[in-house]
Amino acid sequence: MSVVMEHRYRVLLDRLGAAGSFLCAIHCALLPMLIAILPSLGVATWLGDNAEEWFVIFASMVGLFSVVWGYRRHREVRALGLLLPGLAALWFGVLYPPLHATVLPHAAVMTVGGTLVALAHLANLRLTHLAAEVDAG
Repeated sequence: MSVVMEHRYRVLLDRLGAAGSFLCAIHCALLPMLIAILPSLGVATWLGDNAEEWFVIFASMVGLFSVVWGYRRHREVRALGLLLPGLAALWFGVLYPPLHATVLPHAAVMTVGGTLVALAHLANLRLTHLAAEVDAG
């Protein structure tokens, strides 16, 4: 794979990860306001009971792959330093039953986690871009 194509894939992955993570953060912030409407819409039936777990698995895979791939290029741990606490918050929010059962604390933890994951993707995107400029210059 050429260097240009590899760079495009990295940028695409980080942008996808950042957009998805920001959407997750917005979803988690708005969920408490929508909690009264969702049962009447039957959203749980559409998505299934494990939709949140599957999203966290997807966010973990994309985040780890993207940031580790970027790290190999830029050798900076800043993005990883945002990603790991963000993923930890997401996994804690999904897997810890007392937290998962409470609406506002769960939404807060998931919002913080999603925001950190999104910021990690943006940091990785910036660091990868800077590394490419250094290599080119």
